[in-house]
Amino acid sequence: MKKNPSKLNDEKVIDLVGIGNAIVDIVVNVEDDFLEINNLQKGSMNLIDINRSKNILDRCNILKKVSGGSAANTVVALANLGNKVEFIGRVKDDNFGKFFASDIKASGTIFQMKPVISIEESAHSIILITPDAQRTMCTYLGASVEFEQQNINFKSIQISKYLYLEGYLWDAEKAKLAFLEAAKIAKESNTQIILSLSDSFCVERHRDSFLELIKNFVDILFCNESELKSLFEKDDLKNCIEDIKSICKLSVVTLGEKGSLVINNQSIEEIKPHIFGEIIDTTGAGDIYAGGFINGLINGFSLKNCGIFGSICAGHIITKIGSRPQVNLKKLIKENI
Repeated sequence: MKKNPSKLNDEKVIDLVGIGNAIVDIVVNVEDDFLEINNLQKGSMNLIDINRSKNILDRCNILKKVSGGSAANTVVALANLGNKVEFIGRVKDDNFGKFFASDIKASGTIFQMKPVISIEESAHSIILITPDAQRTMCTYLGASVEFEQQNINFKSIQISKYLYLEGYLWDAEKAKLAFLEAAKIAKESNTQIILSLSDSFCVERHRDSFLELIKNFVDILFCNESELKSLFEKDDLKNCIEDIKSICKLSVVTLGEKGSLVINNQSIEEIKPHIFGEIIDTTGAGDIYAGGFINGLINGFSLKNCGIFGSICAGHIITKIGSRPQVNLKKLIKENI
């Protein structure tokens, strides 16, 4: 495999900085009727308050906990692949906050955030996995939703090759303003800006401002098929592809069992899915795909190979419970190229 020479500033000593909600993922198994009883749409991401969180947890058996959140999952995958990465997210000095900080540091990720003072608890997301391996998320954003400009390490962004932003952070006004300031600093510093749309419901809430953000700041967009269709309010994926090509230099669209598309002005690469066994849990599959893809970019590989790396990483994670790789991803990629 031939690498393309990197055009990024050699003085940038961090490969990627990710900004997102610092969330402890709590993975549980449930039957379909649990979703019906609790009025939850399968596959959705639901924002809940602390009382509903406690009510749901009281009726579930916890399988595992990890330091999660969309951007954090991608950053940890990049750390697993040997990249120098940092995560910026807001936690309180409580049990969930302490767990998050300890767990993400253990992955090899830089995490310099000091605990904040807040009346809210640290964020956590209950990931309800049904027998068909679909996940439905009930997320309490808590202290993370108070994210603001003073929480951002702008120096890290200036010396990073990439800035990775998750769409979920757009739900709070202060966090949105911090998001925009980080994007401005990145653009001034020749730091490539990556946006993950995160969720189709999130896109519906912020469609116009997402489109503006993409046009003005975003170099690389990650989304799935439903998110892209929601962004342009169209049912035809082909029409959406033409639309996104007109406003973003590089877009990556995951298609579930159909693989993924890597789209730029010159070409559209179709990437096949990699199957390693029975699908157990799709939690974090898109996040881990992004990690594999960006690892390829950081190391100068072709866009097609970047897509293959992402596909391999996602193919592994869906055969396991939770969003953390159970193997060395770099070794996994080498064995499956």
